[in-house]
Amino acid sequence: MFTIPGAPVSMQWLLLTTLLGLVSTSPYTSYQNQRFAMEPQDQTAVVGARVTLPCRVINKQGTLQWTKDDFGLGTSRDLSGFERYAMVGSDEEGDYSLDIYPVMLDDDARYQCQVSPGPEGQPAIRSTFAGLTVLVPPESPKITQGDVIYATEDRKVEIECVSVGGKPAAEITWIDGLGNVLTDNIEYSVIPLPDLRRYTAKSVLRLTPKKEHHNTNFTCQAQNTADRTYRSARIRVEVKYAPKVKVNVMGSLPGAANTPASAGLGSPSPLGASSRIVEHSQVRLECRADANPSDVRYRWFINDEPIIGGQKTEMVIRNVTRKFHDAIVKCEVQNSVGKSEDSETLDISYAPSFRQRPQSMEADIGSVVSLSCEVDSNPQPEIVWIQHPSDRVVGTSTNLTFSVSNETAGRYYCKANVPGYAEISADAYVYLKGSPAISSQRSQYGLVGDTARIECFASSVPRARHVSWTFNGQEISSESGHDYSILVDAVPGGVKSTLIIRDSQAYHYGKYNCTVVNDYGNDVAEIQLQAKKSVSLLMTIVGGISVVAFLLVLTILIVVYIKCRRSTKLPQADVISEHQITKNGGVSCKLEPGDRTSNYSDLKVDISGGYVPYGDYSTHYSPPPQYLTTCSTKSNGSSTILQNNHQNQLQLQQQQQSHQSHQSHHHQPPNTQTLPMTFLTNSSGGSLTGSIIGSREIRQDNGLPSMQSTTASVVSSSPNGSCSNQSTTTATTTHVVVPSSMALSVDPRYSAIYGNPYLRSSNSSLLPPPTAV
Repeated sequence: MFTIPGAPVSMQWLLLTTLLGLVSTSPYTSYQNQRFAMEPQDQTAVVGARVTLPCRVINKQGTLQWTKDDFGLGTSRDLSGFERYAMVGSDEEGDYSLDIYPVMLDDDARYQCQVSPGPEGQPAIRSTFAGLTVLVPPESPKITQGDVIYATEDRKVEIECVSVGGKPAAEITWIDGLGNVLTDNIEYSVIPLPDLRRYTAKSVLRLTPKKEHHNTNFTCQAQNTADRTYRSARIRVEVKYAPKVKVNVMGSLPGAANTPASAGLGSPSPLGASSRIVEHSQVRLECRADANPSDVRYRWFINDEPIIGGQKTEMVIRNVTRKFHDAIVKCEVQNSVGKSEDSETLDISYAPSFRQRPQSMEADIGSVVSLSCEVDSNPQPEIVWIQHPSDRVVGTSTNLTFSVSNETAGRYYCKANVPGYAEISADAYVYLKGSPAISSQRSQYGLVGDTARIECFASSVPRARHVSWTFNGQEISSESGHDYSILVDAVPGGVKSTLIIRDSQAYHYGKYNCTVVNDYGNDVAEIQLQAKKSVSLLMTIVGGISVVAFLLVLTILIVVYIKCRRSTKLPQADVISEHQITKNGGVSCKLEPGDRTSNYSDLKVDISGGYVPYGDYSTHYSPPPQYLTTCSTKSNGSSTILQNNHQNQLQLQQQQQSHQSHQSHHHQPPNTQTLPMTFLTNSSGGSLTGSIIGSREIRQDNGLPSMQSTTASVVSSSPNGSCSNQSTTTATTTHVVVPSSMALSVDPRYSAIYGNPYLRSSNSSLLPPPTAV
């Protein structure tokens, strides 16, 4: 075999292949050249994986071998000496692929498939070089500071993360405790290992700790193309920080200036940004502080003035007034790290008040004037200017500016309104400068012998310089005598002069002239002082006494009239408190209260008569069931028909009807009805008993059909003898004839069946009794 001394094997194969190629291209050769059907390509593999580098040769004549970095691996398929290498495939197919398993870092090299020249002079062939890149996953990263790092807020610290042995070098990523990927303030570097194939990756995070980082974990993640699975390490950051302060204005209690802070407040929530504190209410301010370490000290300030005793977490202003409006309340909290503060501006709602009221002004026609109305309130007031007397709105701002004329001069109102508070107003006058104008009454009066007064009122802008009085052409002054004195008073828009005449006499009465002078002119008015007729003191006293006496008499008459009306008014039948039924020489019956369970019976009188509307033709007389009847005999003989002494008018009417009935007996056939009446008889035991049973046929004179009426009633007394005979003579029961007309006068409400529901029958047609209240 042809060799070149000192040349590497690969170089010798290259030269040999070139020579064989030249020979094969000679036109005198008759054999076929060997060539590659498939050549190896660059590949990448991870340590531990399997790699196959393909190599197929057509018309192979020479010897085939694989080289690694130009070093021959051998010509046998098992490649003895390289346990992880083998040539796979079959000679029939010409497949001599190189199989490497498991791949190791040393396999990272350039590989080539070579075929030597054939026996008949076929030229040698070589494949292209195929690079095998071996990847190595990095080791798990480590943070050099350990598991915990202690830091102080706003003081930078460095956290270093290292990942060793990666090929290529590991990619390192930082993630904070909130899951955010950090990209700023990171320094990344790569250091090759001694084998020059693997690398150490280092990442340094320069962190400025904040309160939010306290007790959070920072994560370092490492990975490369060999293994995309993240390997990570964590470190916990403990941050010492100055207090984080927040001041909250809590809910207020209107009118709670004297209420303790703990009374009735409960757990008020912080006021919103748009909420206002009502003036004179109690307000609480809360200072919340978050600090590490938590040993803190509090201090309160209002407008940078320290509050004595303000070392607590809350401050209470028991009576917040408008002077606290826009006041800055600050809370300062300090710990070993530092101090911080927070503040709130108080927003106090208070009623409007005038800072400056509008001032009256004097002006010439055509001049421009400005009225100012400054109001202090929160919220800001709505200001309205109103001209009087037209009540026309002429402005809505603090200042009102206008040109003076006869129409614009006069009175102006400034009204300020704040929702939730009472409206306030103030007025001012714009006086038009000019000569005075006297407006006093031209006729005034006084009493002879008494002090008389004459008033002279004048509108004068500017103010009057001089006011004078004359009487009978002579000016009145202090030299005029002790009878006169003059008072001059300034009034809005003018002057009032009063002439006082002491102990006025008849010669003081007459015409007086009042003259008012100012810088623009003067005005004169003639005032007539007239004497009034005086009324004597005696007449005044007599008249007053007469009026008082008349009123007294009138009052007495009214009282008597009211009492008489009350005494003559009869109560209803079922609420009569006491009922007397008497007859001279007869039986006296007094009704006394009782109940329905009493042994007393009602006194019943059967009355026959004419038709009674809405009533029964058979009517019974009985007091209300709550009364009992007590009877006594006043005569020693016969009994007498019982009468109601409360119905004197009824008795009179019955006597007249009885008289008419007796007269009719002499002229007409007897048609009288027999009315059984009850008289008292003495029974055993001393009690009085009585009974009536009667039947009659009633025929009406008004055309109605006759009706048969049968009644029965019994009068009895209780065993205690409340109805007793006062004489020794025994009472007898007698039938008495009573005219029909006489029976008609009895009120059906006095019926026993009317007042006592236990005596009513189901077919009773009487009206129900009234209910006593």
